This record gives sequence, C-alpha cells and structure tokens, in this order.
Amino acid sequence: MQQETLPSNLPFLKMHGLGNDFVIIDSRRREAIVTPELAKAIGDRHRGVGFDQLAEIRTSSSADIDLDFWNSDGSLAGACGNATRCVGRLMLDETGKDEVTIRTERGILIAQRSGDEVSVNMGHPQRMWDEVPLSHPVDTDFLPLEGEPVAVGMGNPHAVFFVDDIQKVDVPNWGKKVEYDPLFPQRTNVEFAEIRSRDEIRMRVWERGTGITLACGSGACATAVAASVRGLTDKKVRMEVDGGWLTLDWRDDGVWMTGPTQLVFKAEFDTSFLERI
Repeated sequence: MQQETLPSNLPFLKMHGLGNDFVIIDSRRREAIVTPELAKAIGDRHRGVGFDQLAEIRTSSSADIDLDFWNSDGSLAGACGNATRCVGRLMLDETGKDEVTIRTERGILIAQRSGDEVSVNMGHPQRMWDEVPLSHPVDTDFLPLEGEPVAVGMGNPHAVFFVDDIQKVDVPNWGKKVEYDPLFPQRTNVEFAEIRSRDEIRMRVWERGTGITLACGSGACATAVAASVRGLTDKKVRMEVDGGWLTLDWRDDGVWMTGPTQLVFKAEFDTSFLERI
C-alpha cells in the first residue's frame, strides 16, 4: 500500500455493541485510507487491535456521513448493524441531534436516540433470490439445504436456521460449511435461532469473513424477518444473542434495531506499526 496515504500516529476508536466489537477510523479530513491489507493487519487480535468489523467514517454529499465496513480477513462487508449503531452514537453526540443519516452500501440509514440506547433503521429486507443474492432461483423461505433455512438479504446475505435447542448446535462447523455453500456466490452469514415465544428469540451467529461473534446486527434483523415470515413470531421481538439483548421491529419503513453501545477507548496506531503494512 502507499505509505504516504497513512498519517503518522493514525487515531482510532474501539467500540462495541453487545460484545460485537469494532475499530472505527474517521477519514472525513482525508481521503479514504482503509485497504484490505490495513484492515487485515488491524484485525489481527495478536499483532494488531482485533475487531469483528472495522468501520471507516467518510464525508458524505447525501447524508451526515458515509460509512464503509471491513471484515477481519480484509474483505468488505456490505452492512453491519451494530457498528452502524455505534457510529450513530458518535454522530448523535457530536452533532447534538436526535437523528442522523448514515449512507452505507445498503443505502441511507437513519440512527436515532432511544433513551440510553440507539435505534437504527436497517432498511427493508431483501427477499428475492437475486437480491440476497443466491446463485440461482429457489424458494427463499425454504432453501434446498439440510435444515431448510430462510434466506434474507440485509445489505449482506443471511441464512437463518430454526433449531429446537441452540445449545446443541455446532455453530463453527455448521456455520463455516454453509458460509461457503455454492448457493451463496458472495458467501453468507449464518444464524441459528431458537424460538422462545411470539416475542422472544435466542440467536447465535457465524459471520462470513469473521466467524462466531457475540452479536450481529444485520443477522438479528434477518432472523427477526425470517421468524415472522415463517409465522413463528410477531414482527416486534426481543432477541438474546451471546452478548446481550436487542429489540427488533419490522415496520412498514424497514427493520428497526435498538440496543446499547459502548465506547471502550481512544488511541492511535504507532508509525512503526503502519510502516510494516
């Protein structure tokens, strides 16, 4: 990568939403600087900082900010709900507004204050096979895979499995197998959901390009949509993930997700670390 694009002692933030953790880089005063090499180096939990996703804030011509997402393997992520909520919190605090707009690959998303928590409208779910996307036409409500998952696009692809006992699910092996199934040309996130009642779900997730995470915002949205489509729950549910609780509400204007955020620390990358990338 071109070293002149990286400022000395590059500042960053570490945040998390329910243990779903992020490095956040603010590039509004410069050109976008994150590359696959930089994202992979920062994402190394032993030699870098470590994260589930990296979020880069950029200047926007159509919203309050633009936001890009990267996985820890250096690949791009089209959407990241919990990172959007975390950055939404930063922008709400920075501007003093009760609502801000964030443009992502998913489109322009709205983040709002919700007491001590942050709500984000993650947009309408993508239900057609070519929107998810899948490699060929199939019934997205019952995919032709063992377990017959539901396919949902939330700016990134998801396969949602419903199970009787989530504690018995081999998430790493099952998740990785499905992530790379030929049915998903862009690979897929994989969710495993246990229905507790009409308004409560327990969910675990395998994120493409990352692995098991304590929470996944877009995955939580996809799971809520899939449960409603199957007639298993109402459109508004509470969801327990490994890291805590989210509230999902599938409304006429999109899927709203509400939950906590936490700023962990502010720091900067040392020049010697950046020079080795």
